[in-house]
Amino acid sequence: MPVRGLRGATIAEENTKESILAATTELLRELMAANGVDKEAVACAIFSTTRDRNAEFPAVAARQMGWDEVALLCGHEMDVPDAMAGVVRVMLLLNTEKSASQIEHVYLRETRNLRQRGVGDGAKAEA
Repeated sequence: MPVRGLRGATIAEENTKESILAATTELLRELMAANGVDKEAVACAIFSTTRDRNAEFPAVAARQMGWDEVALLCGHEMDVPDAMAGVVRVMLLLNTEKSASQIEHVYLRETRNLRQRGVGDGAKAEA
């Protein structure tokens, strides 16, 4: 079975545990629903936040959702001048029969602008 990357981003409105966990939980639920997969298909999840969001590890939200057997990792994004603030990002590696073109990446709130700019495809790095 192929492994595919699934990306998503959202905004944590405040640098609090509650805000980071709520934003991350919403993002993970949306990603899974949009792609019709469950946690058993997730090989690993790599989370990042902008440096202004450090009150909690986003991976805690995944653990609270029962992702006990999924390998999780957290880090910070590069500190690029003029980059969007308050962002929580995730990249999931999924075991799936879906083709890469069938994967639906999810960008919530203001992060929709990140995907539209083609970030990750050689444009200014904000995604």
